[in-house]
Amino acid sequence: MAGETEGVSARNSNHIRNPFLKGFNPDPCICRVGDTYYVATSTFEWYPGVQIHASKDLQQWEMVSRPLNRADLLDMRGVPDSCGVWAPGLSYADGEFWLVYTNVRRFDGDFKDTPNFLTTCDTIDGDWGAPVYLNASGFDPSLFHDDDGRKWLVNMIWDHRADRTHFGGIYLQEYDVEARRLTGPRTNIFKGSPSGFTEAPHLYKVNGYYYLMTAEGGTGYDHAVTIARSKDIQGPYELDPARHILTAKDSPRSDLQRTGHASLVQTQDGDWLMPFLCSRPLDGTQRSPLGRESALARVHLDHDGWFKLRDTDFLSAPIVRGNDGVQTYQFDSDRLHQDFQWLRTPHPERLFSLEDRPGHLRLMGRESPGSLFEQSLIARRASSHAYEVMTSVEFDPEDFQQMAGLMIYYNQHKFHYLNVSRGEGGRRELSILSCLADQSLVSDQPLIDAPIALPETGSISLRARVTGAELRFAYAIEATHWIDVGPVLDASLLSDEAGKGEGANFTGTFVGMGCHDLTGQGQPADFSHFEYRDLSDHRVGEPAADQLEDVLT
Repeated sequence: MAGETEGVSARNSNHIRNPFLKGFNPDPCICRVGDTYYVATSTFEWYPGVQIHASKDLQQWEMVSRPLNRADLLDMRGVPDSCGVWAPGLSYADGEFWLVYTNVRRFDGDFKDTPNFLTTCDTIDGDWGAPVYLNASGFDPSLFHDDDGRKWLVNMIWDHRADRTHFGGIYLQEYDVEARRLTGPRTNIFKGSPSGFTEAPHLYKVNGYYYLMTAEGGTGYDHAVTIARSKDIQGPYELDPARHILTAKDSPRSDLQRTGHASLVQTQDGDWLMPFLCSRPLDGTQRSPLGRESALARVHLDHDGWFKLRDTDFLSAPIVRGNDGVQTYQFDSDRLHQDFQWLRTPHPERLFSLEDRPGHLRLMGRESPGSLFEQSLIARRASSHAYEVMTSVEFDPEDFQQMAGLMIYYNQHKFHYLNVSRGEGGRRELSILSCLADQSLVSDQPLIDAPIALPETGSISLRARVTGAELRFAYAIEATHWIDVGPVLDASLLSDEAGKGEGANFTGTFVGMGCHDLTGQGQPADFSHFEYRDLSDHRVGEPAADQLEDVLT
């Protein structure tokens, strides 16, 4: 971030637009260094791990780092959907950035495998240090730097026993910097409120109190932010009489739903900011294809010393649904644009190249759509409920087991794939492959009886247009003449709340380019460009006063 830009007071900035990080950007953890705010968010199975955005004015946010970008820091090959990097904890102390994170390796059943690690760096966008293993007792680790120089790790406890809720409270343990390990006793400092599902702990020290902020109620529509405090870091912790500082669980009219999982930062002038996760379900539904996003509130300490929402001015500007305009990506450099990610593997050289054919993104066909190990899918987040994506691909498949094209993807259970392949009689053809959010992983192929014949050579342009719950594919031989392909598809299935694992999915819709070769030969496909066009040219009007209060209850 440019050093000459003057930092702003949270009190004087009246133009925070929520969500401030649109599209899949959950679990925001904030810290401030000088006049720059940094927010780390979860990336789950998408690589590289952890997104860090920076801002000086709380309005314009720039993605400045994905620190977990090497095999020693993160390898997620084989992890289930919605596992990988959960809820990173970002802090700054002793001239360094400190990042703690979990690489979750098991999701279903009574058990979780949740190794937690620490890495540090003296610059936000530098090469982060080799990871330090911490523990595996639960997820959502956060490191607290006390004013006496001691450091403490908090994380939730996973309790696998059949007669428990699995959320066993919050562990506290000291971290020894010189020994590079946790030391001393583990203490369960907080077992939660009656809301249950206590997770996402962060510690803060203000006016002699240790404040413990947690998320409760699960990450669905009962999600909430809870605060407790103690004069002693090891407790006992007193629950806020109001229990929750923020929840939308009783406010079905609110544009922002599933509000929870928050963190705190103090501004230069002593005010407090609280980023939190939220979702924007499609109108009239409880489906959120964009996933969980990040919004921002202002809070203060009341006369009893409890954090409260300061006022409703964080919603004084309209909630934004668009418009990000048109973003065209050309593949004419030696680095992939930072908007794009891939799945799980720390070895991207096996998936794509920007050098094999200059001016193109070459994808090497790897495992099947939805593979948990090595899938050639290069994609970016969808950031609005109405958008259009386009690309052009040159691909010469040898048989039906090789395919390449345009993917609208949530996970292995939920995707739509417009692809070029080889059909009966050896002709090149266009087809659609969908997985419709059930547990069987059986694909739907709406063009199976009527695939579209394509010329044997040359590029094919592909387009997807999403408007709310509807997805329509199209193709063109000459890019100016688009032809619709197949039926209108259900885009709402590509959401946290739909289908298999309903209520336990954590990512969001990605749009991008895929190449799959079930023969194992790595047949390549070349993409000349990728375009994302935001079609949301309207904003939700400012809610009435009673709606504002509903959001904040």
